[in-house]
Amino acid sequence: MRLFLAVAGNMGAGKSTLTRILAERLGGKAFFEPVAENPYLADFYKDMNRWAFHSQLFFLSKRLQDHSKLLEQKDGILIQDRSLYENAEVFAKNLYERGAITERDWKIYWEIYETAVKLLAPPDLIIYLEASVPALINRIASRGRDFEQKIDPNYLADLNRLYNEWAKNFSLAPVLTIPTDDLNYIDHEDKREYIVKLISEKLGGLPTSLWQK
Repeated sequence: MRLFLAVAGNMGAGKSTLTRILAERLGGKAFFEPVAENPYLADFYKDMNRWAFHSQLFFLSKRLQDHSKLLEQKDGILIQDRSLYENAEVFAKNLYERGAITERDWKIYWEIYETAVKLLAPPDLIIYLEASVPALINRIASRGRDFEQKIDPNYLADLNRLYNEWAKNFSLAPVLTIPTDDLNYIDHEDKREYIVKLISEKLGGLPTSLWQK
């Protein structure tokens, strides 16, 4: 039996941390976002208009590969750091709305994405970590990635708007929205247990045979 969870959220929302925590807590396997692998990312933050399409096409390609590999596994709890869907419907869409991705390139990108979505089974649950722009800025600053330090707060606000719309309207899988501004699950065990409880309730119970050894 397989349980496929995807952790969604804006930059700095705490996705990677929660992915790691859930993998440890539930005895699952974590699959992390390939940020460091993207050969366009540093250039993208310097010149979004020039490198937006290249960067997003790379992420789409990697997300398709990761999602496909996840579905090949038949057993265990699989936790993915950022989903295929938000890469397209939040990040790429935001760049298109800003004019950084042209109409021609967007049409090609979206056709690839829509075709892939029809072919790939969705996760069992998407966990959306909601966070305000000030909280995101603080967390981004604390993790110290050089290319992220000058991100425009308006850019983050646009992503938050699209994230909230996406989480509200997404219908391929159930979405659990968790406000995180005041939820310190890094340092507090009770907060981690609270999140596991929310996940269990949303799924109608966790399959204990998978994770209680």
